Amino acid sequence: MKKKLTLLYFILAVVLVSCSSFESLQKGNLNKVKETGLELKDALPSSFFPKDLHIVAAGDSLTQGVGDSTNSGGYIPYLAQQLEQDKTIRNANFENFGVKGNRADQLLKRLESKEIQSSIEDADLIILTIGGNDLMKVVKENFSSLKLNHFKAEQKIFKERLQSIFSLIRKQNQGAPIVLIGLYNPFYNWFADVKEMNQIVDEWNGQSQSLVEQDGNAYFVDIHDIFLNNEENLLYTDYFHPNDRGYQLIADRVYGILSQEVVVFHEKLTTNR
Repeated sequence: MKKKLTLLYFILAVVLVSCSSFESLQKGNLNKVKETGLELKDALPSSFFPKDLHIVAAGDSLTQGVGDSTNSGGYIPYLAQQLEQDKTIRNANFENFGVKGNRADQLLKRLESKEIQSSIEDADLIILTIGGNDLMKVVKENFSSLKLNHFKAEQKIFKERLQSIFSLIRKQNQGAPIVLIGLYNPFYNWFADVKEMNQIVDEWNGQSQSLVEQDGNAYFVDIHDIFLNNEENLLYTDYFHPNDRGYQLIADRVYGILSQEVVVFHEKLTTNR
């Protein structure tokens, strides 16, 4: 009987020791897994984890989306879809502050509102469309005797206002990249024989591009060539605003510029956060 009890105690002891060793080994492995997981997370670049982008779009009718048959914001839905295909971006959330007819002075005044300033302050990216109505103002006021010097005078005023727009944005947000979409010649169908009109648009765009380069954290998107001598019909029935296809091509050009600078762009997004 004593031999049986002794054998039983021995078996129990072996089982207890084995369980204890297994439990310790299991805990050790779990700790290693946890530690490895933490190390892996720390080692991955911040761009590995998808982000929600807060994008502020401000400006004139091109931002509002006049001519867009879906009334969903012109180029915005196309650009949002393209951005969300990037593995580093989860959602591209746009706030649209486009108002048709706005000139640079009117946008500048609206940028002083608390609502827009608050949105800009939290923005990861800011996109602007402005200048088309400033150009149109010259045409309307001098239609019967249109001369180059009329555009020159307004160009200087536009430059000063655009500089003020950038300065006001930078007061609210130093880190977010700014995208300025350039001008195109919507008058081509009306003034196809007036070569100076294309020259004027190019000069205004060149001036805007220089200002963008001075900022150092901005992108200029030239869209003039998209609408020039294009075999497709890219204008709305008013022959001034883009149609759906026109807006899609604008979005393609904006995304193309951001894609070319994808590394720098994502670094700026990470820094801004």
